[in-house]
Amino acid sequence: MDETDLIRASQEGDLDSFNELVRTYEKMAYNLAYRMLGSQQAAEDATQEAFLSAWKNVRRFRGGSFKAWVMQITANACRDELRRNKRHPVIPLESLPYDPPAMSESPEDYAVRMETGERVQRGLATLSRDQRMAVVLCDIQGLSYEEIARAMGCSLGTVKSRINRGRSQLRDYLVKTEHITGQ
Repeated sequence: MDETDLIRASQEGDLDSFNELVRTYEKMAYNLAYRMLGSQQAAEDATQEAFLSAWKNVRRFRGGSFKAWVMQITANACRDELRRNKRHPVIPLESLPYDPPAMSESPEDYAVRMETGERVQRGLATLSRDQRMAVVLCDIQGLSYEEIARAMGCSLGTVKSRINRGRSQLRDYLVKTEHITGQ
């Protein structure tokens, strides 16, 4: 079945079809939640909450980008979690998921890749929630500006502004930390 058929079947109560949609988007939703919340456990909880909400509300989906709809629900679950904790997320480095080296990757390349990933994650944590979400949805998840606007519930101009400012701040952070660490 294609995505449209899976959505239609899900709207008619077919849990297996909805589970196929979950398999398609669960990594994307988890990655957004992890980047927003900075904790593996919180990201897992928010992702589960998002898909539970999506299942309960799938009959209300009226077309357009299902991916953007799922990302909007995930973003809302993250906002709810952040409001509950009334804190800015802090990324404990020891909680970063282990990403084993590729077979063709040298130990040096693997170490550089992991260090770069940690620096980017720390840099993302310095952005405002809205900027971080816009940058993650665009540059990591690959959503279009229109899909991001829908997922974030704001205008296209606001999305462009948040991405521009977020990228600029992230770039400044990475340049600053590169000089400090000598990388």
